[in-house]
Amino acid sequence: MAFSMMQLFLLGALGPRLVDELDVSPTLLGLTTTVGFGAAAVLSPVGGRVVDRVGPRRCLVALLLVSAVALALIGSAPGAGLLLAAVALGGLPQALANPATNKAILATVPPERRGSVTGMKQSGVQLGAFAAGLPLTALAGVAGWRGAVWTAAGAAVVAAGWAARTLPRDVPRVGGSTPGARSSLVPRGAIAWLAAFSLLLGCGIASVNTYLALYGTQRLGLGPTAAGALVAVLGVAGVAGRVGWSKVAGQPTRAVWLPGGLAAGAVGAALLLAGASFAHPLAWVAAVAVGVFAVAANAVSMVLVMQRATPGRAGQDSALVSAGFFAGFAVGPPLFGLLAESGRYGTGWLLVAGEFAGAGAVAVWWAVRDRGGVKP
Repeated sequence: MAFSMMQLFLLGALGPRLVDELDVSPTLLGLTTTVGFGAAAVLSPVGGRVVDRVGPRRCLVALLLVSAVALALIGSAPGAGLLLAAVALGGLPQALANPATNKAILATVPPERRGSVTGMKQSGVQLGAFAAGLPLTALAGVAGWRGAVWTAAGAAVVAAGWAARTLPRDVPRVGGSTPGARSSLVPRGAIAWLAAFSLLLGCGIASVNTYLALYGTQRLGLGPTAAGALVAVLGVAGVAGRVGWSKVAGQPTRAVWLPGGLAAGAVGAALLLAGASFAHPLAWVAAVAVGVFAVAANAVSMVLVMQRATPGRAGQDSALVSAGFFAGFAVGPPLFGLLAESGRYGTGWLLVAGEFAGAGAVAVWWAVRDRGGVKP
């Protein structure tokens, strides 16, 4: 999970160096997020079908090798063209990550432990952000940004070798098969509700991830280091939230209500960010709340996917929900950016609160229908 998004984390962490050396504009640098997540959203449904057919072990090895290639290309990029192409290639590992890891958990982890294991697995995304933001950024100060990116590529190759040696052999169509269901790329039932929830959730989370540090420097009077610490606080809280709430979601009767509750907490976090313009310390509370509620909600949705997936297509169902989340990441920041460019951060955080509220409404509506015995 960490390597699946490493290229985007590194582009953010090393952005100032890339802007200077490759003559890349800040706007174009921001476009890399849209290109990366847009490619992942498009590729996810097909990636899920591939995982169901060939197995999680092969797909995880392929994911890590493609990540290595994408990182190597970024490290070799002479300009914006190859940089964007490498980021687009990096959409494939993102598309495979949740389907392959979820399928591996279903194949190897007892049902009573799947919730907590999924939370730890999902926290790998924050681990990747930490690696890009601290040790690899420090390495870039010594070996240059290209050396840091190539080091990450080499680590991905090592991880691919570990996965090939450690993971159990693939069994065709683990968990059974439903021939008629495998052919559909349209989310149905609970998966459709979770995809819609993830779309709105992704819009809000991506906007916070992209603009929280900038908000800190431009509106809250924080220095670059303190603004970066604000993002780090969010990341640490996200790890704790994903592990903790995913363990709770391991109990199906509670899991169905969790997305709505976490979305409500995320609304409060967005409102705290808006209020931080008047009371700056609120930004730190808000960063913790975004991690504990909004970031954790994505991990809970993956637990629900594994509980509700149609037999034989856990990979594809995971991919369809992930596609919604990635689409939100592609759409959310550009919308917020229009407001940020005119200095309307307060309105931007209200937009984020509205996106989280929409996600919560979808989740509660589905939970009520599900509890009432209506097929969701």
